[in-house]
Amino acid sequence: MARTGAGGAGRTAGRSGSGTAGGSRRAGARRPEVRLPPLEPYDGGALEPDGDYDGLEFGPEDFAGQDGAGARFMDCALNGCALDETRLHHARILDSVLTGIRGVGTDLAESTLRDVELVDARLGGVQLHGSVLERVVIRGGKIDYLNLRKARLKDVVFEGCVLVEPDFGGARLERVEFVDCVLKGVDFGAATLTDVDLRGVASLEIARGVDRLRGAVISTGQLLDLAPVLAAELGIRVEG
Repeated sequence: MARTGAGGAGRTAGRSGSGTAGGSRRAGARRPEVRLPPLEPYDGGALEPDGDYDGLEFGPEDFAGQDGAGARFMDCALNGCALDETRLHHARILDSVLTGIRGVGTDLAESTLRDVELVDARLGGVQLHGSVLERVVIRGGKIDYLNLRKARLKDVVFEGCVLVEPDFGGARLERVEFVDCVLKGVDFGAATLTDVDLRGVASLEIARGVDRLRGAVISTGQLLDLAPVLAAELGIRVEG
């Protein structure tokens, strides 16, 4: 396991950034800028499979154990909702803001999140394997055992959050940034990284997939911390 310390309306308009790594220009993630229209309060009923939710504000609702597989949420605000073992397989969450959601075992496998802000979430064992995340910001909160195996992430920013044993195995990450985050036991096994910025990770602990860091940018300090495991991966013996 490799571990390092600190390194260094309802439609959206993305903005891009850039940086440098070794003198070369690096593409930065385009963040969503969600502007919600006036919202109608949700009527408080149960979620429905293939439900269509447009322009709604969900208060602190308890959706534990409910089935909303295939549902579409567009121009919505979800505030303080409980999603324990909620089935949202193949859901589409578009141009929406999710604040303070919580839950264990939430099933969002093979879903689409596009132009979404996820703020101060408290989640455990959330299933996002095979999902597509595009122009998504995950800010604050803590997510344990996040499953993003074989997911596709493009223009995604993790900011000020704690991720415990996140699994990016076989995933494709393009223009993904980690800013003031803690990554514990991250798995990059078989992942493909393109323009992934890890320099802002406050604590970086890689359990698997150090060999997949091609396409990532790290700080000098992180490189020094990772040197022993990188040498071992390359079969280099360091003595003296």
